[in-house]
Amino acid sequence: MEVVLIQTAPSFLTRSGPLARFALFVLTAFSPFFIADVARADFRVCNGTQNLVGVAIGYRAKDGWMTEGWWQVPATTCATLIEGELQSRYYYLYAEDAARGGRWTGDVQMCVAENEFKITGVNDCYARGYQKMGFKEYDTGRQGSWMVQLSDTPGTQESPN
Repeated sequence: MEVVLIQTAPSFLTRSGPLARFALFVLTAFSPFFIADVARADFRVCNGTQNLVGVAIGYRAKDGWMTEGWWQVPATTCATLIEGELQSRYYYLYAEDAARGGRWTGDVQMCVAENEFKITGVNDCYARGYQKMGFKEYDTGRQGSWMVQLSDTPGTQESPN
């Protein structure tokens, strides 16, 4: 007795048109790219307000304390401030509402500049020609990524990304 194996396509594919089969192929072929994007580690800030927000970040680096700014984050969008796996446990954030002048601040004093900046060190800000602002501390718990949601209501939200 001879056994004959016949391989058929799953029934949903045979009933689907060529466009559906093509869409399934594209989804399967490119799914690693979608999954990789979701798993990307970084520090992001999302602006939940209706105004443009300027954002500065502070962190501990190999060279010491660093502050960087300004990221311009339009209304209802997000910006990546640090790309890749986070290296520190604590990050510090300061932000200003460009239209209304509101601020998201904290108790940790760090240096900022009027225009785009990257400053090493947090001491003697005024003597070095910088301004001093209060940054809010975020304890990421050594998570690989983190997101801060800025909003008009008190209690800025934070979470692992």
